Amino acid sequence: MSLLNYLSDFISLFYPRLCAGCQATLVRGEDLICLGCLADLPKTGFEKTADNPVAQLFWGRAEIQLATAFCSFDKGGIMQQFLHKLKYKSCSEIGEKLGRMFGNDLNLSAPYREIDQIVPVPLHPLKERKRGYNQSAMIGLGISAAMGIPMMRDNLIRNYNSETQTNKGRFERWENVRELFSVRKPEQLEGKHLLLVDDVVTTGSTLEACAQVLLEIPGVKVSVATLAFA
Repeated sequence: MSLLNYLSDFISLFYPRLCAGCQATLVRGEDLICLGCLADLPKTGFEKTADNPVAQLFWGRAEIQLATAFCSFDKGGIMQQFLHKLKYKSCSEIGEKLGRMFGNDLNLSAPYREIDQIVPVPLHPLKERKRGYNQSAMIGLGISAAMGIPMMRDNLIRNYNSETQTNKGRFERWENVRELFSVRKPEQLEGKHLLLVDDVVTTGSTLEACAQVLLEIPGVKVSVATLAFA
């Protein structure tokens, strides 16, 4: 055993590393999430089928090429815990770690390997400053690292700080995001197949609003990938 491993074990006696999911003490070789929680992730496998439930959300609403979600979201479930820590507990590394795992799965699906650029759904600057990061960008960083696809930030922007989408119906969500997004330099995205990344999709209203703006750019194709599907 190396001196570094001895030192790590000694420090863990006083400051144990805990799993972000179940709070169990992490053992050597585990990083952020224990093997048990990784095995329990409710993966959807949606990237393997074109007409999956996420894709169906956009039928008749926006011309989305591909759509998928890494895991399903259940109240009280492990993905709710991960997303809560990602969004409200300053645990940005959860987004990047799960994003890498998501990207590894997407790499196994040939259509997703045709993506040119990753675009995270933006936060309003005030909200991002308060949180310290954009959770969708952290997920995008992980996907980018796993797939070798560049991510473009700060081109798709949020024009104003909208009300929360929680507890809103589908029409209310759509009303809440109309004209919410714009693109600063559309010429940088012309002719590209973009992967729009967000943390969770429920009705798809926010992603639809982003997609509609991006699809106004000549030659652009849009696909969607979220960490969770509620």
